[in-house]
Amino acid sequence: MTGAETFGAISIVPPLLAIVLAIVTRRAILALFLGIWSGGIIFTGSIGVIQTLNWTVSSLGESLFNAKILTIVMFLGGGVAMIWRLGGAKAIGNAATARLDSQRKVGLATWIFGMLWFFGDYSNTAIVGTTMRDMADEMRMSREKLSYIIDSTAAPVATFGISSWVVYQLSMIEQGYEAAGIADQAPGAFNLFLQSIPFNMYCIFAVVMVGILVITQRDFGEMLDAEHRSWKHGKVLRDNAVPMQSAEDSLGEMVTDSPQLRYFLIPVGSLITVVFAGSAYTGIAEAGANPELIDIVGNAAFVDALLWGSFSMVAMALISGFVGGLMDLEEAMETIIDGFSMMITAASILVMAWTIGTVTTELGTGVYVTSVAETIITPMLLPVVILFASAVIAFSTGTSWGTMAIVTPIAIPLAWSIGGSAPTLLPVAVGTVFSGAIFGDHCSPISDTTILSSTFTGADHIDHVRTQMYYAVTVILVASVMLLIWGATRITPLVLLPIGVGLLYGLVYSLSEWDASRKDLAPQAVRTEQQSSPSDD
Repeated sequence: MTGAETFGAISIVPPLLAIVLAIVTRRAILALFLGIWSGGIIFTGSIGVIQTLNWTVSSLGESLFNAKILTIVMFLGGGVAMIWRLGGAKAIGNAATARLDSQRKVGLATWIFGMLWFFGDYSNTAIVGTTMRDMADEMRMSREKLSYIIDSTAAPVATFGISSWVVYQLSMIEQGYEAAGIADQAPGAFNLFLQSIPFNMYCIFAVVMVGILVITQRDFGEMLDAEHRSWKHGKVLRDNAVPMQSAEDSLGEMVTDSPQLRYFLIPVGSLITVVFAGSAYTGIAEAGANPELIDIVGNAAFVDALLWGSFSMVAMALISGFVGGLMDLEEAMETIIDGFSMMITAASILVMAWTIGTVTTELGTGVYVTSVAETIITPMLLPVVILFASAVIAFSTGTSWGTMAIVTPIAIPLAWSIGGSAPTLLPVAVGTVFSGAIFGDHCSPISDTTILSSTFTGADHIDHVRTQMYYAVTVILVASVMLLIWGATRITPLVLLPIGVGLLYGLVYSLSEWDASRKDLAPQAVRTEQQSSPSDD
């Protein structure tokens, strides 16, 4: 007897309860835990505490994969803390300051830096935010605009790079396969991930949207007001704003007054080198003689490589700081532990996310939802339904990873069934789960990544959420249109993506003109590059 036949409609209670409690309590970890506990009650028919704890401990300790992910997250936190305190992040900013003599150039540098730092969203917000903040202030870019750029090049970029995000996404695909019972019939998790990238349209368009806004310097919504305030009056924060804590509060003061690039390049270079070398080594070893590139990539142990790389990042930062005479061993270890502390929330969400994924699998939630939904959802509507279901859950819980854990074990069986027990719809299901989860995360005031974006740029958190939401909604609407077209025509998404970019540009132009006109403002706070500085009032 399957889990779905045993538990039926009641199997949707745990994820649904987690969503409702997140809305009411604004506490994502508590909501996820109580959702898990309700699953324990359903599963055991009693108070369920022992089952809940067993599930949680098994998610934390029984899986070597999960243990590696947790270790990677902590090492990245330690590495970021060392780079900050040694002055590496500041040195990058100092090196670029002489050339970044306009608001547009600062925005472009932040956008590019955010895309290059693809190892994780937490480390992205910490490093890029603290590096670019002073330069952005000097060019009178509003803190709202800076935090938007940081936020929209953190999680979206991490979903495509060599990061803890990707390995987590692979684990969610595996859970979806288990829920559907198709592990031996479906494509490998990594191959499916690659196929899903073009369907992860929100993330792709979100990154492109940043570039459009930075290059054109057009804004609309509340961001237009913020940029005019900052440019005209030099107020990077609105009056009575309450900025989040600074990097100095989270990680401590820098230990040098003369930041040097080597304290950034050595640990980060070590991370990149070891990750790529480790991935190539494990891929070649598993692929056998004369392997093709796709075989190497498909067989590479990315989790192991990222584990080795993140450790080397911490080790090289510690060694360089010690050899350079900036830190003794005791201070270096305290800094690394501070970095670990910064990642505790992420680690807690990870454990809860894995556990509620286990709950939905044990109760057969995915199988039950599939049996109901396949009678009313057509292949054309499937991408948009998954997209907005993920968006609502992520907005409510404030965690994209938790959303992936809730939705992926449901979306993959649903896509397999609606697709006629064939893998046709699996890539679009996976891509839209990730897209919806990150959109909801961007719009949620309780999202950890959104909070960190406000923290490391020193922005008022609610101001950041309010200004960013206009852009996030614009992007998801474009993604929805493209996905509906795909569902109706099955045109390759590689054709639809450029069309979506063109639509985004048209919307930015028209919305900025309309909003500026009704507010009696210019659509560009900085009207021309020739204005080297704004007029003071």
